[in-house]
Amino acid sequence: QVQLVESGGGLMQTGDSLRLSCAASGRTFSGRATMAWFRQAPGKEREFVAALRWSGATVYADSVKGRSTISRDNAKNTMYLQMNSLKPEDTAVYYCAADPSGRIITSSMSLSAQYYYWGQGTQVTVSS
Repeated sequence: QVQLVESGGGLMQTGDSLRLSCAASGRTFSGRATMAWFRQAPGKEREFVAALRWSGATVYADSVKGRSTISRDNAKNTMYLQMNSLKPEDTAVYYCAADPSGRIITSSMSLSAQYYYWGQGTQVTVSS
């Protein structure tokens, strides 16, 4: 089993920056894990934010592209999402997701159904 625990959320101001973390524990991922961030705003469906494939390939949603960076520290089994220039529309619960199988191809990295493990989420609120 794998547990994913997100941290780093909180109450932010428009224009602030934050870094979310996702720590994985339990079974150690192989070198072929793909990890991702999704978010869900009140009354809306969960949406893709960013993903990082084991190969190094990254994919970003248009809404965060250019102001966000996804990264991982394999030694710490931790993934990060750095978000800059925060906007009120970034307000959501942010979830990390992971699939250790190595089977996710680049064109499918944004699909939530591709991911097997999910964290409980961390709330990010951006006030105007």
